Amino acid sequence: MEYWIVVAGFLAGIYMAWNIGANDVANGMASAVGAKAITLRQAVIIGGLLDFIGAVLLGSHVTTTIRKNILDANLITHDPQVMMLGLLAALLAAAFWVFFATWSEFPVSTTHSIVGAIVGFGIIEGGFKAINWVKLGAIVLSWIISPIFAGMLAFFIFFFIKKKILQSRERFATTLRLTPYFAFITFFIVILSLILKTPFGKKLGLSFGMAIAVTTLISAFIGIVAYIWIKKTVPFDDEEGIEEVFRRFQVFTSCYVALAHGANDVANAIGPVAGIYAIYKTHTVSPNVPVPFFILLTGGAFIALGVFTWGYKVIETVGSKITTLTNTRGFAVDFGTATSVLLASKMGLPVSTTHAAVGAVIGVGLAGGVSAVDFGVVWRIILYWLITLPLAALPTILIFKILKFILI
Repeated sequence: MEYWIVVAGFLAGIYMAWNIGANDVANGMASAVGAKAITLRQAVIIGGLLDFIGAVLLGSHVTTTIRKNILDANLITHDPQVMMLGLLAALLAAAFWVFFATWSEFPVSTTHSIVGAIVGFGIIEGGFKAINWVKLGAIVLSWIISPIFAGMLAFFIFFFIKKKILQSRERFATTLRLTPYFAFITFFIVILSLILKTPFGKKLGLSFGMAIAVTTLISAFIGIVAYIWIKKTVPFDDEEGIEEVFRRFQVFTSCYVALAHGANDVANAIGPVAGIYAIYKTHTVSPNVPVPFFILLTGGAFIALGVFTWGYKVIETVGSKITTLTNTRGFAVDFGTATSVLLASKMGLPVSTTHAAVGAVIGVGLAGGVSAVDFGVVWRIILYWLITLPLAALPTILIFKILKFILI
């Protein structure tokens, strides 16, 4: 019987990975598409490939059986088979919810979806005492913190660009003069994020101070190179030249977000699968389990497939339905998203990249005035965020009860 639970868990993990790719690719690529830095087809191809590379090469080879440590396994069950069924039910319920959200063309947090699903299993099998409510409270708090912080940051970045460049008499000359600084700060955030945020970067073992020093040196060098490159290749034209400069920055930041997404969020799909597989092999429940490479590879492949086949749906909502984006606005969105996620992660706050990206888009839209933002779309997105936990938890309870009745 356990063998078939493993097979079902593997298939559910594949389905979840596909849904993660379909919904979460908008985190990095939506602003680039909305600003016409790249086409929708290019976004899907680039996003899929980088998500796969991030998942396979930068993704964690060790994951927690109980996602985000929000459950106390000892208070739930000592029967490994029951835990296997709980993780299977959580995977299925979370995947169904993310699928529905993607079909509706709205971005939701896949992290919060799997967390909500596991909470549902924990409550029905171990009661409310089995839930780490402090940890869950921090996750709920991140719903508020991440979009507001990212939105404020993106607002001020674009406000600075508008004041210093777009309203300047010599706009392109000012852009060129500020290029090394924009390049420096862009690459500083990206490189530091890769070192501190991804599992691969953490394996380098650099202290925070050393990571800052290395990142500063590399970013300063890139800033000088970027200035020389842009000065030689971008035509001296106020309107098109300015957008071209920021288009290049934006393509890079979008690629970074896709790469980091694959590295960090593949665990939402393969974490429970690895847990099921480890229980099958050892007949015990362990809080930390190794992830076999074939599971990591499969998770990355199906995240990429999700991007290729359905990623366009949520990209269109985030990239064009909330507000109109240009390359300068899109750069501010990506910068706000990446920076807020990096800072929050360093502070130990479990933020959602999805929430940060949407908040940044709203922030940039507000920099152009309240009328520039479609709040009808915004309210519907927020509604989907609010119902993610219960609409992942309740189906988990139902699926778990059915599976337990049939199999145990």
